[in-house]
Amino acid sequence: MIGALATLVVLAGVCAGCGGSESYANADRPPVPISISIAVTGERVAVSPNRVGAGPVLLLIANESGRSRDVTLTAAGGSSSCVAADASSGPINPQGAARISLALVEGTCEVGVADDTLPPRRLIVGPQRESAQQDLLQP
Repeated sequence: MIGALATLVVLAGVCAGCGGSESYANADRPPVPISISIAVTGERVAVSPNRVGAGPVLLLIANESGRSRDVTLTAAGGSSSCVAADASSGPINPQGAARISLALVEGTCEVGVADDTLPPRRLIVGPQRESAQQDLLQP
């Protein structure tokens, strides 16, 4: 009985020592997402802030006009775009809101409405923001 128990303890110790010997490369986390506010009124499109670093963002769009609007992000004339592909919010009802999560890259975009009835505003995206690797309590 004691021999069987000793064998069981030795086997448990051997199994506990088994594991991968490969090292794990811990990739840095992406930057902390930032919020960009976009307000569409009957006369203009407002973007705040209009200069950010590249990385994940949350676009918070408010349609304060009296008609349905479709907000778009497109490449500014003659420059590299700040999004991989043109982005669109889809129709936003009057006095409604929308949220879009996406990753921006370095470049310049125009934030406007799909029907081109309002002049677009520029969104300038600089170099990649710092990693959130050392920030505690971040997603």
